[in-house]
Amino acid sequence: MRKKFIYPTIIVLFFCLGTQSCSVQKTENSKSEVDYVNPYMGNISHLLVPTFPTVYLPNSLLRVCPGRRDYTEIELNGLPLILTSHRGSSAFNLSPFQGEESELKPVIRFRYDQEKLTPYSYSVYLDEQNIQVDFGLSHQSAAYEIQFEKDAPAYLILNSGDGGMNWDGKSISGYQIIENNTRVYLYLVPEDLPQQVSRLQDSGLLEAADAEGKNACLVLKYPNGTKKLDVHYGISFIDEEQAKANMQREVAGKSVAELQSAGRDAWNVALGKIKVRGGTENEQTVFYTSLYRCYERPVCISEDGRYYSPFDKTIHEDNDRPFYTDDWIWDSFRAHHPLRILIDSKKEEDILNSYVLSAQQMDHLWFPTFPMITGDSRGMNSNHGVASVIDAYRKGLRNFDLEIAYEACKGAIMEKTLAPWSGKPAGELDQFYKDHGYIPALYEGEEETIPEVHPFERRQPVAVTLGTSYDEWCLSLIADELGKKEEAEYFKKASFNYRNLFNKETNFFHPKDKDGRFIEPFDYTFSGGMGARGFYDENNAWTYRWDVQHNIPDLISLMGGKEEFVKNLDATFTEALGRSKYAFYAQLPDQTGNVGQFTMANEPSLHIPYLYNFAGQPWKTQKRLRKLLHEWFRNDLMGVPGDEDGGGMSSFVVFSAMGFYPVTPGSPNYTIGSPMFEHVSVSLENGKAFEIVAPNASDVNKYIQSATLNGEALNTPWISHEDIMKGGKLVFKMGPKANKSWGVE
Repeated sequence: MRKKFIYPTIIVLFFCLGTQSCSVQKTENSKSEVDYVNPYMGNISHLLVPTFPTVYLPNSLLRVCPGRRDYTEIELNGLPLILTSHRGSSAFNLSPFQGEESELKPVIRFRYDQEKLTPYSYSVYLDEQNIQVDFGLSHQSAAYEIQFEKDAPAYLILNSGDGGMNWDGKSISGYQIIENNTRVYLYLVPEDLPQQVSRLQDSGLLEAADAEGKNACLVLKYPNGTKKLDVHYGISFIDEEQAKANMQREVAGKSVAELQSAGRDAWNVALGKIKVRGGTENEQTVFYTSLYRCYERPVCISEDGRYYSPFDKTIHEDNDRPFYTDDWIWDSFRAHHPLRILIDSKKEEDILNSYVLSAQQMDHLWFPTFPMITGDSRGMNSNHGVASVIDAYRKGLRNFDLEIAYEACKGAIMEKTLAPWSGKPAGELDQFYKDHGYIPALYEGEEETIPEVHPFERRQPVAVTLGTSYDEWCLSLIADELGKKEEAEYFKKASFNYRNLFNKETNFFHPKDKDGRFIEPFDYTFSGGMGARGFYDENNAWTYRWDVQHNIPDLISLMGGKEEFVKNLDATFTEALGRSKYAFYAQLPDQTGNVGQFTMANEPSLHIPYLYNFAGQPWKTQKRLRKLLHEWFRNDLMGVPGDEDGGGMSSFVVFSAMGFYPVTPGSPNYTIGSPMFEHVSVSLENGKAFEIVAPNASDVNKYIQSATLNGEALNTPWISHEDIMKGGKLVFKMGPKANKSWGVE
């Protein structure tokens, strides 16, 4: 959820009818999994970035969405051909047009109606142009079918925002330069040859076969009476010839309807790995829409056994292993990567292998933090890729090089600066952390003198100290697996560094200055400036009070025991905002979705409702989760509480609806919540199935009365990854009132 990523509007989005996917009434038995997906859920944000209605196949390179700034826009900016980064900008644009040549523009702004979108299809009626558009796609290629109603010449305008285009007599090929000088390539074939090809420039049309520069445009003109045009195209990050090969391999000779049918089948295979029964129609829609979001990132960029790496700007052979990128790990390590370990373990191995290769391809052997198609942005704080590495390894995934992954993760934590949003080498700030076990804070108004600190993101000293403590715990586990006993002991000791900022007088993590004094005066809600970044990050101290995922028993001890721990947890959900909403969100815009000071809208909060399980009151976890899921994740346009970063938040919904959650990635265990459905079946990649059965589960019957695992009584709110991978059945007896003795240790 990052304010930083609110991009201007050339963002490639294009679909929008509220709960369009639920507008057709079907009986439950006639619906397959993909029919429950509503891509419009959350398309109007509570404050910052909304979800986007995106058409794509699971984890595929080619993604598209409507060319508008947000859901409420009444115009489309042409038809985009590829989304080049999650909720980022598009490359290439196609504008069908009928009218006067003097009205031609690089991108036509269309009024539209009757928009319909699914994960695998798109259609829209451009009502002032009287043009019907239908779209279908594959992994690296797609097709548009365009129908004209007017009796006038028809035009297709092809635009590269910054690049070049060329017509060879039967096809258009071209490139567009995006961030970090990365190039994306196009090969497009119209089914019918045009009457004329021209370059669109400021003075109008000039008959020409090429165009170069900003808004490089070629215009294909068709005669009066043209009623239908089909175009097929391929996209590549390698070159134009590869774009052509992608198009020919995937979509050549196929109709839009055929592509949509194949896409529908692909989605049902992916979504069908988890089958749910029971709950309401809306709950199933929220579940499968969330699962659909979990397949948006990362994306496979292997093309016929090769891939372009933005990390060294070189073409590589993939050696028969798909290469993935585009993943904001600060968000996704918490539940998105763990979910893939359960339902797509081989893919998760390929993803981690890709990140190991990415680290090797960069100037320094530093594990990536925000690997994108344009390189590693080094976004957010900490280096939580290490958590995904050890989480996978401890859950039995082995098909990646743990030794190199360890060196890369260690480099990202020990050699790269810990300063947020920076890829610079370690400096003075990092040496202080190594010497003293915490990042020192500045007083309000104190001038920053350390060059690696980002001027807007600031030091975030508490967030970085806590996050790095967790990362070092993960490093200690990997070192132990590799038999590096001294290093394991060093990082294990460092994993307790969070203690250095714990204020026993207040039971909060409190920033200290370089001399070891707590910063005073201090307000745990509002100190730290915009997004509390002077001390925390995007969230205030109430969220970071719980950011010790790797050692919750010690956090309980620091707070004085389970009773005080629960009291503090309760206070998080009851403490008032402290200001008007206007004033609160003016400073803390990422901290929406509030229940008291708890925010459902930002990833560091996702594990907090489960913490009651650790303190002997699991019934409160059950109560909190049902309320949060019911209130904040809904089948409507505002049904997502904050920025959905391509699976980071949606995976929380998927896990929580099933009834369990990975509070501590790196530990091969899950803690139990409140199952939403009467029956869930998870297809595991080892061929077995794990079932969660909760007869009569509902918003009323949300409390666990008793549980069995494979017929044996389960009296603790935990299950192991090993238990799940064996297959079998977890059965809950549910009821309307809490059984306060179940799950108490």
